[in-house]
Amino acid sequence: MEKQLSEEVDGLAEKQIHFIGGGQMAEAIIRAVISNQTVSADRISVTDINEPRLQFLSSTYGVTSGSSPEQCLAEADLIVIAVRPQDNLAALGQAVHQFAAPTAAIVSIVAGVTIKKLADYFGAERPIIRVIPNTLTDTGYGYSGVALNAFADPAQVADFLLGFGKVQYLDEALIDVFTGYGVAGPNYIYYFIESLADAGVLAGLPREQAWNVALENVTGAVVMLKQTGLHPRQLLDINNSPGGVGIHGLYELNNSDFAAGLQRSVLAAVKRTTELGAK
Repeated sequence: MEKQLSEEVDGLAEKQIHFIGGGQMAEAIIRAVISNQTVSADRISVTDINEPRLQFLSSTYGVTSGSSPEQCLAEADLIVIAVRPQDNLAALGQAVHQFAAPTAAIVSIVAGVTIKKLADYFGAERPIIRVIPNTLTDTGYGYSGVALNAFADPAQVADFLLGFGKVQYLDEALIDVFTGYGVAGPNYIYYFIESLADAGVLAGLPREQAWNVALENVTGAVVMLKQTGLHPRQLLDINNSPGGVGIHGLYELNNSDFAAGLQRSVLAAVKRTTELGAK
């Protein structure tokens, strides 16, 4: 097993990865895979219409930014499409057809652009991997949602994707749900932690103390769930004695419609994802 893992990592280390687009999400992925030593900087190239942006990425991370787009495409094993949905994907597709190897895989992080549309642009028989990246790239946590076409093999991209978090392979029909729930998920957690810290301040704790307690409780609760394998309801039953402090707090939380409000938030995010994808 160790030999197989070493061979897979070595194989990825030999791959050339080219980013078309050097925006914030591309940078987050580049930063993570280099920091995690998943891919060395000299194996990553970036092209972007914003020259100062390219200079920043090159000077900050050591990636290649001065080569011609044609040369980068010709050398690439993975081509990461990291542009906006409204950008000229047809022109990018023509360049890929002209200069990239037929075996070079397309890894798209373009929001709302389906595998079918990507195949129209980049080739119906080319390996295409549609990725909805998580926003926790620097932590190693968080799932990216990934859908593959019939010509793509997870082995082509698994190590690269794991370089900036965890991966869940999905039917593409679930991508919008995954985006509104999974990728937007940290938003709900950030908001909850902020509100919990505010509650501590409202009750009388200094801000820093309330903040630290909120962070520690959230972290510890997640670890407890993972370590015990218990359902949250089971831990709630353990933590709350009859007529005690905790159950009185939960009673008020239930009256606030907290659970349904959170669920409505997720459904609204999923709905908006679908609307953006339809444009």
